[in-house]
Amino acid sequence: MNTIFGIPTPALYGQILIGLINGSFYAMLSLGLAVIFGLLRVINFAHGAQYMLGAFAAYLLLNWLGINYWLALVLAPLAVGVVAVIIERTMLSRLYGVDHLYGLLLTFGLALILEGAFRYWFGAAGQPYAAPAQLTGAVNLGFMFMPVYRGWVVIASLVICIGTWLLIEKTRLGAYLRAATENATLVQAFGVNVPLLLTLTYGLGAALAALAGVLAAPIYQVSPLMGTNLIIIVFAVVVVGGMGSILGAIVTGYVLGVLEGLTKVFYPEASSIVIFVIMAIVLLVRPAGLFGREE
Repeated sequence: MNTIFGIPTPALYGQILIGLINGSFYAMLSLGLAVIFGLLRVINFAHGAQYMLGAFAAYLLLNWLGINYWLALVLAPLAVGVVAVIIERTMLSRLYGVDHLYGLLLTFGLALILEGAFRYWFGAAGQPYAAPAQLTGAVNLGFMFMPVYRGWVVIASLVICIGTWLLIEKTRLGAYLRAATENATLVQAFGVNVPLLLTLTYGLGAALAALAGVLAAPIYQVSPLMGTNLIIIVFAVVVVGGMGSILGAIVTGYVLGVLEGLTKVFYPEASSIVIFVIMAIVLLVRPAGLFGREE
């Protein structure tokens, strides 16, 4: 059997694939966080709960209404996005211009409420959600067998991340959004509805989290705790990439996911802390993050 540094190549490639899958979710979730913080200056601690809501929305759409995975990819993010818009209009909009801590406390409280409600209704145990028939099985790549669904997750997340980056950085709407964060009064003077832009931005960030939840549902069990278990890692990814940096969130998410997977091969004991060690080193060397801007 072929080996690399004494590690069998199938095990190494398998962990790289797992790292890419985890990195896909890190990238999508940290992207949503970066969009919300970069444009609204809100530390959205409810992001993990919105990820969980996306997975549960897909699960409930299938089991209650018979709506399949492909439609759930559209309907679940829309539903969670609408809920997020209501939250932004009724609660978060009252906190703009005050200390970031207030937004963090509000969204943290919302996350606890949502998690507690779903634990009450569905219990702490996970619920299975089957992958669509078109994405079952595996493909022989020559050096490993890759499950089709996991390959789909990596490709879909890349497309979503790049599309979001292009929307924010290369379109007129994105220019309005970025300008509104710098000088909202001036942008509004040109006839742009800034409050509506901010509301849609929060809805977009929540919809990205929900979309990641739908993609994750067939891989991980649908559980009220799935967002809680992931959100701390995602915040670390955002800090490493740079708070508010869209490109930093995407690149750092994938890179740290792969590094975490490789650590499981070469030094398994450190795999659960490697991301936080990297975060500490980056904060010491560059407090604004790898792609962040110094204030």
